[in-house]
Amino acid sequence: MFIQTEATPNPEVLKFIPGREVTGSGTREYRTAAEAKPSPLAAALFDIVGVTRVFFGPDFLTVTKQAEFEWKHLKPPVLAAIMDHYVSGAATLDSGGSDEAHSDTAYEGDTAQIVAEIKDLLDTRIRPSVAQDGGDILFDRYEPDTGVVWLQMRGACSGCPSSSATLKSGVENMLKHYVPEVTRVEQTL
Repeated sequence: MFIQTEATPNPEVLKFIPGREVTGSGTREYRTAAEAKPSPLAAALFDIVGVTRVFFGPDFLTVTKQAEFEWKHLKPPVLAAIMDHYVSGAATLDSGGSDEAHSDTAYEGDTAQIVAEIKDLLDTRIRPSVAQDGGDILFDRYEPDTGVVWLQMRGACSGCPSSSATLKSGVENMLKHYVPEVTRVEQTL
């Protein structure tokens, strides 16, 4: 089995491409070892000292490390954990596959149409390019009174030094262009 690795714009995150399905569809993020328990792969990665976050995409995963650790020391055990997982044949997720449904807010009327346009742009134009860098971006909420869209950056994008620039000059400009009701884009944590 050959596992590709790619650098991401975030120096604390590496992208691993195992050449096999990770989630198949959707994404999943684990911020702590306790959150990782439903995933044998994520749990194994959190067993490696220095790993602070794990993100699964459809066919890739990213691993975030503590700043004081170097990838030249962490990369071999991470690769070994991924290899061991796939060789074992264990499921990547014990239950459920995606935690993409982030916002439970129901919008009505014109606001519902605006939110549908925002989500469509995110899904078709923004998320695919963000995924190339090992991350994801999720809709959190829209405030119709102010025109503010709240988004959550995940994976390699979470904590990335360039995520603010991506959010403001890329995402915000695109949303404002196609959805004139949008006045600003902000990031949730």
